[in-house]
Amino acid sequence: MHELNDFRKGLRVMVEGNPYSVVDFQHVKPGKGNQFTRCKLRNLLTGQLLERTFKSGERFEVPNVEFRDVTFLFKDDNGYTFMDKTSYEQLTLGEAEVGENKNYLMENLESQMMIYNDRPVGIQVPNAVNLRIVQTDPGFKGNTVTNTFKAATLETGYVIQVPLHMKEGDLIRIDTRTGEYVERVNS
Repeated sequence: MHELNDFRKGLRVMVEGNPYSVVDFQHVKPGKGNQFTRCKLRNLLTGQLLERTFKSGERFEVPNVEFRDVTFLFKDDNGYTFMDKTSYEQLTLGEAEVGENKNYLMENLESQMMIYNDRPVGIQVPNAVNLRIVQTDPGFKGNTVTNTFKAATLETGYVIQVPLHMKEGDLIRIDTRTGEYVERVNS
């Protein structure tokens, strides 16, 4: 059983008999009355977002989700295709099930697929991935008193903010939980 105090991004809970994943949450402690939590939840089966408010003390069942080690193969018109590393079976997920993780998927990326009642419902990528910058404006000297950033397009098409000294061809590490630049990686 999960309680509201356990909530964090990516936590899976059962709400009204359906499995959900916590997308965002905010604990609220008003001056009067009991505290509560506003949540954005994504249905693992349909991909729909649900916004709910829960009172403190509510408990939630843990959905029966299993994880399989998979390798990302390719993306085509049918969706994102992964290979199960134990059975070599190919599994395909749609864009709604992959969600924001599509920004980090490179060929041969090892990740974990969430399976609920023998049905693939989502993907969990590693906490950090290394991607190459394919397009960015050149850096300029000058205003470096504060941390300044510029936009850079990565090899997956994802646009991220990076420090001014970064250039095309640089390999960088990205935190997949926040979608932010972490550091430059020596290739």
